[in-house]
Amino acid sequence: MTRLHDLSLAAQVAALRAGDLSPTDLAAHYLARIRRFADLGAFAEVTPDAAIRRAGEVAASPARGPLWGIPLADKDLVARAGVPTRYGSRSRTHLVPSTSDPLAEALDAAGAVNLGKTSTSEFGLTGFTEPLIHAPARDPWRLSAGAGGSSGGAAVAVAAGLLPAAVGSDGGGSIRIPSATTGVVGLKPSRGRLPIGSGFDSPDGLSVTGPIARSVEDAALLLDALVGLGPFTYATAAPGTGPFVDAARRDPGPLRIGVTTVSPWDDDENITLDPDARSAYDTAAAWLADAGHDVEDADWHPFGYASLFHVLWRASAARIPLSDDDMTLVEPLTAWLVREGRRLSSLDLLGGLASARAFERRTIADFAAFDAVLTPALAQAPQPVGSYAGHDPERTFAMQVEYAPYSSFVNVAGLPALTLPVTTDAAGHPVSVQLVGRPGGEAELLSLAAQLEGRRGALPHPPVWDA
Repeated sequence: MTRLHDLSLAAQVAALRAGDLSPTDLAAHYLARIRRFADLGAFAEVTPDAAIRRAGEVAASPARGPLWGIPLADKDLVARAGVPTRYGSRSRTHLVPSTSDPLAEALDAAGAVNLGKTSTSEFGLTGFTEPLIHAPARDPWRLSAGAGGSSGGAAVAVAAGLLPAAVGSDGGGSIRIPSATTGVVGLKPSRGRLPIGSGFDSPDGLSVTGPIARSVEDAALLLDALVGLGPFTYATAAPGTGPFVDAARRDPGPLRIGVTTVSPWDDDENITLDPDARSAYDTAAAWLADAGHDVEDADWHPFGYASLFHVLWRASAARIPLSDDDMTLVEPLTAWLVREGRRLSSLDLLGGLASARAFERRTIADFAAFDAVLTPALAQAPQPVGSYAGHDPERTFAMQVEYAPYSSFVNVAGLPALTLPVTTDAAGHPVSVQLVGRPGGEAELLSLAAQLEGRRGALPHPPVWDA
């Protein structure tokens, strides 16, 4: 028997519009699953009464936005009026905003039904979601392992069937890392692609909003909705070819694909590619060649990356408004990053930003010959919960780089990138790869990823799916 969470996002949209499914029934179904699987740590806050009330209002409204009746949740970095918004931090335990952020307002205007807040790392600063304020986000395939971060709760919710899709943010891999960890599709759009979360609304240009979904088609559908959320306040719309869901449904034609296992951290950290990650990468490269694409070594030789990214990440932490009292409540890694960031001189910051723009230009030029570049998604298998605890901050930072060395450079370069599972390990856990596109090249990425997804076939769900 088909259950509501078995339906794809696209199928749910169609059923809602046909009247075969009501917003209230759909919200109630997902709220029940969220309550049943609370131990996964996917949610920092659940708002069942508000969600059912909202579903009823949406059902009675004549407006039919692109996300009409679809249950979603805010990442706990997005303020929503009247809902506790803790930013994953004990320093914000009692914060209840009186106004909503533009993303929350725009999702409401698109007709979505908000169910609460998905969990994140403290202020979204790390690639794991184990904040001290609440339980860690757990990989639903392997409950002893963490889900990655910082959009860990969102990825868990999608992978476990607690949401049909989710909206995350990605400043250094925060959509792609947990999506690859939990075996779902994660898309980081180009800088400037979206009207909200464009990347241009912060000095470093790193963080963008993007979709997390169970399939490439669903990710494309949600991306279309995100692109249409409002006027481009901070950015000009990147070039496109129409609805992205159409791109996910068409053959990409023969493309030139670069492949590389090089990461920009190789000269500075101990990067070792796990055999399962290597196998997934090799498999995807072979499938692309079999599909008729011109697949060749990207011959990429990045340099000087570690020093510039250290500056950008510290500077991003320095902007968090934390008082001296707050600093006694935040986690050790956050406190270290904030203090280190606040020690940066203006010359340090300007130098880091200039180096980042130079890296962006070099990377775009290095990849210019290719329609897309294939890399591993992660270098290691999902790490046990608690792995990052008890180390000094610099070692904790290095461990994150060793886990996900292929993520943050895409943010610095402003390029689109998508992670999707292509193989499974011996225990049946999905293993993902990453596709990096040209500036504004989301359509080609989605078409290519859908082709890989079709070659792969259906993957099993994690055990909690049928529980």
